[in-house]
Amino acid sequence: MNKEKIIIIGAGLSGLMIAYLLQKKGYNITILEGDKRIGGRIETLTGSSGATMEMGATWFSKPHQNLIALLEEFEIPYFKQHTQGISFFETMSFVPPQRFEISDAEEASFRIVGGTAKLIEKLITKVGLENIKTKAKVTAVKEIENYIEITDSKGIKHTATKIISTLPPHLLVQTIQFEPHLPEKIQRLAKKTHTWMGESIKFAVEYANPFWKENNYSGTLFSQASIIQEMYDHSNNDNKGFALKGFLNGGTYTLTKEQREEKVILQLTKVFGKEAANYVAYHEKVWREEPLTFFPYEQLVLGHENNGNSEYNKPLWNDKLYVSGSETASQNPGYMEGAMVAARNIATQF
Repeated sequence: MNKEKIIIIGAGLSGLMIAYLLQKKGYNITILEGDKRIGGRIETLTGSSGATMEMGATWFSKPHQNLIALLEEFEIPYFKQHTQGISFFETMSFVPPQRFEISDAEEASFRIVGGTAKLIEKLITKVGLENIKTKAKVTAVKEIENYIEITDSKGIKHTATKIISTLPPHLLVQTIQFEPHLPEKIQRLAKKTHTWMGESIKFAVEYANPFWKENNYSGTLFSQASIIQEMYDHSNNDNKGFALKGFLNGGTYTLTKEQREEKVILQLTKVFGKEAANYVAYHEKVWREEPLTFFPYEQLVLGHENNGNSEYNKPLWNDKLYVSGSETASQNPGYMEGAMVAARNIATQF
């Protein structure tokens, strides 16, 4: 074991992957996670019917080779997203939805069997739960000569020779006090870096049976007119749990959960018929209500803005402080593949 101690902030996919790679190189790793839950923007819910529903990262495709390589290394199976049948596109609320079919020639999307959380669970076993401290939100980071002192929300102080943050850069600079201050250039950049999924509202409607498939509908819906903006079939690969899942209009975060649920079911019954009203449960995740993921922007930040900026690849504080995470990835920033790319990039610097 290398005596050098490294602390990683954040136990999402990037943080866990960095820990896994550096442990293989013999480093002593501790991950500090602010939440009681491990996984960051990966969160799989299992409904009463057994349906596994993703409230966070879900899909990947063949070009995402780093992620696929890890799934194969861990022997975690994955399956093709169901798209067969009639799909719908709503242009205006007073016009019947257009019907279309998705060609098999299109690039396939995949999902992980049993839910994306299977990847997190496997990484936890590899890294060791004893090396992950939950409910340890970092509030201050201080450089002291040849080491770094990290203070968490309970006032506990941790020390390390090096520190790697995997928080979204905007969240990092807004919620952690640095001494000395981070370079002005990095602070300005981070405040203008979009946090992936930060404004998203993900939802899933759980059903006892896949009535849409039985009626030759794919479960795919795109809309410019109603609360659901994008939706897909979300049935388990073993056909033992059924759901429809997608994204709601981000502006509807001002509504109550009950109001959103009512509007979702209204839209589904309008598109699919009265069978859509016979559902088991409604689930949702409003990511802007997650203070350990999202922090309101002081100025307008566009989607993906500054994701993958090369400035994030430069270590700070005489190579003691590294900024990583999916938003910093040189390829596919924001995606799970981006988290993998960012992790591998950091690991090569040690």
